[in-house]
Amino acid sequence: MLDNLTQRLAKVVKTMRGEARLTEANTAEMLREVRMALLEADVALPAVREFIAKVKEKALGEEVVGSLSPGQALVGVVQKELAALMGADLGPEATQLSFAQQPPAIILMAGLQGVGKTTTTGKLAKYLKEQKKKKVLTVSADVYRPAAIAQLESVTKQVGADFFPSTASDKPVDIARNALDWAKKHYHDVLIIDTAGRLGIDEAMMKEIAAVHGAVNPVETLFVVDAMLGQDAINTAKAFNDALPLTGIVLTKLDGDSRGGAALSVRHVTGKPIKFAGVSEKLDGLEAFDPTRMANRVLGMGDILALVEEARKGVDAEAAAELANKIKVGGRFDMNDFKAQLTQMKKMGGMAGLMDKLPAQFQQAAAGANMDQAEKSVRRMVGIIDSMTPHERAKPELIKANRKRRIAAGAGVQVQEVNRMLNQYDQMQTMMKKLKGGGLMKMMRGMKGMMPGMR
Repeated sequence: MLDNLTQRLAKVVKTMRGEARLTEANTAEMLREVRMALLEADVALPAVREFIAKVKEKALGEEVVGSLSPGQALVGVVQKELAALMGADLGPEATQLSFAQQPPAIILMAGLQGVGKTTTTGKLAKYLKEQKKKKVLTVSADVYRPAAIAQLESVTKQVGADFFPSTASDKPVDIARNALDWAKKHYHDVLIIDTAGRLGIDEAMMKEIAAVHGAVNPVETLFVVDAMLGQDAINTAKAFNDALPLTGIVLTKLDGDSRGGAALSVRHVTGKPIKFAGVSEKLDGLEAFDPTRMANRVLGMGDILALVEEARKGVDAEAAAELANKIKVGGRFDMNDFKAQLTQMKKMGGMAGLMDKLPAQFQQAAAGANMDQAEKSVRRMVGIIDSMTPHERAKPELIKANRKRRIAAGAGVQVQEVNRMLNQYDQMQTMMKKLKGGGLMKMMRGMKGMMPGMR
């Protein structure tokens, strides 16, 4: 997201080295770059003007503190204002969903057709079920697209939530009321209502969704918008904001657009906080939105907190502890353990997902690496291990020429790839031996201290 802005800021920091303080001249140069980058990222002009004015006001005359260069000091000002533009000024509570009502808490999903409303409804159900421990019911009030009802039923079942059936012959208001009645009787904590969309702003659609809203009085009305819409997102946001008392925004397809200006524009136009961001097509690809952390990622500072959270979700702490104990008492790190480590990495979002959250200097260091190729390599290694017998996995030293040929044929790869994988296994095994004297346990205890909620 906003990759161009990240690159421009890095360039300006370099050009401002050696300056003693921020002046009108060097600040103007920086702000020109920021202004152009924001406009190229499809951020609305009013939002750009307001942002630049605030940065200029706070930056001029700012003394360089300690080891900070003027470029770094100005990036600090930009970071604070960028976070504020994305909603940090509303306070941390603003981005949280409200459950302050008699259950079920009703969440109404609104937005145009094709922005990912139905999939996002499923993702949100998964998030609430797993992260907030809520009993969730979903329902589709989209009677114009029968496939939408079937799609929501499918994704709801995949995430393990409950689904209330509806048909194309039902009226949307009746669907919402019936689902609410069912949710009350079956003690659901949350009811998520997926509404109909159109390809463009439509008066009939707006009246219908307003009627559904009036019938169930949701505690949250979330506007779902495609981050790739650009300037069109602004007009759409205005229309929905006028028709409904929106409480927040969900940005979808944030991973598919390096511009991502809609994130800034929609927040500015509606005055409502961004509550969630869709960061991948997978059903767990929905993140609670944190304006400060997103500003850090935009400015190339990375998002280490998100990386730690991915580790918490992806790492099986019990399995990791068992491996640590096994190594500590002199046990062997075998192929089953190696496969488990590769699987854990895939659960954490893979190579590309991890790289996206690292600070810019780390991303630049790996700029030449082909992340897609790295992902394929990991999948091939898992396939090679799966082609081994249980005895071979436990004792990899048994794998000689004939066995290598059989394993390669079973995995559909060349023998050279089997050799390469065995070399990587040897390197990992050597590292594990070095950690044998309690080093791994110390490392794990340190990791637990870094990860809130792990004890």
